[in-house]
Amino acid sequence: MEEEEARSFLGSFVEEFPAALEDGSPLPVSPLSRKVTLEELHGESLELGLRLLAARGAPAGLSALLCQAALSQLLQNDLSPLHCGQEAGDNQEEEQQVVLLQSDAVQRLFLNKLIEVTLAWHQDFPKHPPSPSRFLHCSVHAIKNTRRKMEDKHVALAEFNQLFGIQTMVQSGVDCAYYAVFDGHGGVDAATYAATHLHVALSKQETLQSDTATAFKRAFKHTDDMFRGKAKRERLRSGTTGVAVLIQGQQLYVAWLGDSQAILVREGQAVTLMEPHKPDREDEKQRIEELGGCITFMGCWRVNGTYAVSRAIGDFDQKPYVSGDADCSTTQLLGDEDYVLLACDGFFDAVKPSEVPHLVLDALHQSVDPEGGGDAPLEQSEDAVGLRVAQRLVSHAKAAGSSDNITVMLVFLRPLKQLPAQNSSTGTAQDAPQQ
Repeated sequence: MEEEEARSFLGSFVEEFPAALEDGSPLPVSPLSRKVTLEELHGESLELGLRLLAARGAPAGLSALLCQAALSQLLQNDLSPLHCGQEAGDNQEEEQQVVLLQSDAVQRLFLNKLIEVTLAWHQDFPKHPPSPSRFLHCSVHAIKNTRRKMEDKHVALAEFNQLFGIQTMVQSGVDCAYYAVFDGHGGVDAATYAATHLHVALSKQETLQSDTATAFKRAFKHTDDMFRGKAKRERLRSGTTGVAVLIQGQQLYVAWLGDSQAILVREGQAVTLMEPHKPDREDEKQRIEELGGCITFMGCWRVNGTYAVSRAIGDFDQKPYVSGDADCSTTQLLGDEDYVLLACDGFFDAVKPSEVPHLVLDALHQSVDPEGGGDAPLEQSEDAVGLRVAQRLVSHAKAAGSSDNITVMLVFLRPLKQLPAQNSSTGTAQDAPQQ
């Protein structure tokens, strides 16, 4: 994080928000929910703060630190005056009541904490933890396509440690970055919920640093359990598949449920990281049938004639046949990796993983030299070039016949200018064995 850029943003922000928001005044950004539980408050507040700051061009590292500081102050407050009711927990063996808070009131308090922190830092800029040292440029593009609604969501958090104040990783120099794509069905509520809370649940896992794979699986399960309460409270019936990546030092963790996918490209070759969960996958079919369910073909393979996914967050009317249990794989990063690509099935139904390296290489060359007049240097903004790469991949999937929502996210593990020169010598990439 550049201090000059941070100071400039703080100055413009305090001009817009020189004092706390007054009671009754409209909030500058709308909360996701009308009511939240105490557990949901963490994720919804961070989402609200990051959205507010991003809309005003805040540097990502500064946004993470500001939101983390504001949330810490919020949680030190007595929030009991903001309680608006209770509900019984889902576990009948527990007598604990779930406390609900009115979102507008509690988020006004959070935003005022955010304004207070910003004013204080503008006057006395503190010394911050170092920003992530690994080069991680993220390119993402998403379209509704021919569907009536957009039900995909995605998350990019290169500043995972800073957002959650994980000092042990910061002090040990272990960068941690999180990326995820969620493909909702039956509505966008489950995808929105997962995009808001999964990374928070992951940050709270005690085994995050000692057994990250188990932590990832438990975070998925916990998010599914949390969403069950909201779905019951608000009579929601949606579900979502999801794939999430955590880059922790030299380890790449991929956790997923359903048919959204992630692949790694290393020196121009696609590396298989995972096998998507589909109803007709033999082990998934066996699991469902042993539970008393069935797999039927109705235009596509479906669980009990309903959902075309065998694992998802939500879809509670078909649990446990539609499982909420995620899988996780671990890959050692050797330093010769190009990028990780995450996408929903709207992309992978039209594009084979083995096609991805060649498509990305072509997209990079076209973005750098759109007139085809020679090997132009990659001197343009990497944000602009990277965005066009994701756009071209989405356009290719649509042209190849995809009618579904399409989301594509590329996390580049080396500077973009190094990719064309290196990959051009590899030719068409072939599938590489799983690492």
